[in-house]
Amino acid sequence: MTAEEFADFDLDHGRTLRRGYPEAVLCDAKTPDQVRRVAAACRQSSTGAVIFTRADEARAEAVLAELPDARHVPEARLLVWPAEPPPPTGGLVVVLSAGTSDLPVAREAELTAAHLGRRTRLVVDVGVAGLHRVLGHLELLRSARAVVVAAGMDGALPSVVAGLVPAPVVAVPTSVGYGANLGGVAALLTMLNSCAPGVAVVNIDNGYGAGHLAAQIAAPDSQPSA
Repeated sequence: MTAEEFADFDLDHGRTLRRGYPEAVLCDAKTPDQVRRVAAACRQSSTGAVIFTRADEARAEAVLAELPDARHVPEARLLVWPAEPPPPTGGLVVVLSAGTSDLPVAREAELTAAHLGRRTRLVVDVGVAGLHRVLGHLELLRSARAVVVAAGMDGALPSVVAGLVPAPVVAVPTSVGYGANLGGVAALLTMLNSCAPGVAVVNIDNGYGAGHLAAQIAAPDSQPSA
């Protein structure tokens, strides 16, 4: 790549060395050609892994043109290079999807945590419309070091979960819902006003941010001493 091709971006190649976590590239605000050039720069660097988020088909193709061995998960609009996650360390991150419609955001969170080096479990369709479903996973939830909850509609599930488990809960409002959901704002406000302690809220549809925070909470040096 020429100097001119690098002119409109400056990748944080040192993030893995500095923080222990890979670089992340938000794709949907970039053109496919910009994404391709970022992927090419990643290939030429030797400083660690990279996660490409919010990649539609055109942007995913741009990444794969430069990094054909990257892992592409269309459901989560996410690509990761190298394809295999590192060996897991630290505690377990459990990711809950309130409904199937929330699954893309939940998958983004789960894959992010896995590629940041955590053991993960994904549980789908445990929304508050049928509380017996989440109660059926109580043993698993209570074994987690961090729990991510992706929910749209009324956004009530994180409060329910936080009242049942000892671990911190990372709440992700999704843009799933009818008109008064306001594209996820209703769920966001519900989560911000949670009466259950230990709930942290990320932005609407921000599965990457939720997975990253949960991975940091579950890091080996954050484990309580015996």
